[in-house]
Amino acid sequence: MRAAFYTLGCKVNQYETQIMIQQFAADGYDIVEAHEDADVYVVNSCTVTSTGDKKTRQVIHRLHRQNPNAVIALTGCYSQAYPAEVAAMEEVNVLTGTGNKTAILGHVNTFLKTRERIVDIPAHDRRESFEPMKADGFLERTRAFVKIQDGCEHYCSYCIIPYARGFVRSKPLDDLKLELYNLSMAGFREIVLVGIDLSSYGKDLGLRLIDAILAACTTDGIDRVRLGSLEPDLFSDEDYQLLATLPQFCPQFHLSLQSGCDATLKRMNRHYDSARYREIVGKIRKYFANPSITTDVMVGFAGETEEEFQQSLDFCIEIAFAKAHIFAYSIRKGTRAATMPNQLTNAVKEQRSHILSDAMEICRKDFMRTQIGLTEEVLFETDIIKGGYVGYTKNYTPVWVQSEENLCGQLKTVKIIDCDEQYCLGQLC
Repeated sequence: MRAAFYTLGCKVNQYETQIMIQQFAADGYDIVEAHEDADVYVVNSCTVTSTGDKKTRQVIHRLHRQNPNAVIALTGCYSQAYPAEVAAMEEVNVLTGTGNKTAILGHVNTFLKTRERIVDIPAHDRRESFEPMKADGFLERTRAFVKIQDGCEHYCSYCIIPYARGFVRSKPLDDLKLELYNLSMAGFREIVLVGIDLSSYGKDLGLRLIDAILAACTTDGIDRVRLGSLEPDLFSDEDYQLLATLPQFCPQFHLSLQSGCDATLKRMNRHYDSARYREIVGKIRKYFANPSITTDVMVGFAGETEEEFQQSLDFCIEIAFAKAHIFAYSIRKGTRAATMPNQLTNAVKEQRSHILSDAMEICRKDFMRTQIGLTEEVLFETDIIKGGYVGYTKNYTPVWVQSEENLCGQLKTVKIIDCDEQYCLGQLC
């Protein structure tokens, strides 16, 4: 039997797909690419935006046309947030949610025997614990993602994820340490700690994110520890001082902004203002040498005026992000923002996306130019690109190096001498 997997969305989804791949492989399935013929297709969905929902539906329709006799299993945030909507897709044979993704294998095997559709999407509740998952490895990667947290309780007015992912729950520290050790033994040099609301790690266990970071940084064989997306107001001054002393910790901070306008942030129910965000960025740049600050910014939120957009644009330029992901507000059924007045047109959202994206592209290139002349350790992880290899510095700057030696998976000292449109250009020291 052949099984293929298709993942939409965030690094947490990527991690969870890896767990499912391991399960199917251990059960005797041959794992193939999603574009190949397979007996089973598993789609791990995203529902952050309506575009994610649309892509999920398109993928399912395409896979069904590609192989009408194959079993199609759908899991993830789209299933959990809108179960009636996904249940209406007749091509789907097995449906699970975000709290029981590891049940997919058993359900698929049952369906293959009975040919009776299975819908298993239990509702989230506060008694729910962290679903046990342990990655053994990631195909053709030097970097391993480790999911340590699930759920979100911030209830931003635009966001469906608290309803799709449920309440905060965290991976027990002993389980995390074992997974880190196994990944280290498998040869992974870099670990990325990820979660739906990573900043809330340990809230249910009497722990904090700093505890997970320390566990990773003290695991033998792991050279780098990186964090996924963070809520801005997280670490204390003492935390920053401690993290700055850890040689394994990577000073790349992806601090979700959403808007640089205080009035918009308030309507979004974000729990900080631009002054607080500016203060946090200042602390990071105070305690860390050559950090990078990356972010997500939304444009076209309900009621966003031209003046509010300009305030957000000006703030983003002031912060000088190393990279920013710009996306347009998308109405999500079941959220407070969906019924707010003064919804903007798609044309306005698209125009503002282009304006902000262009400004952030200038900031990205400016940041890359600040890296010229520095000597940094680069972890190479890709195959040959334009006759050379691409890797990343600790602050996640992409660096291209020409080399006849195979650099994949190697940590090398590199002097950055220039940059082009995509990469900094380096020479091996």
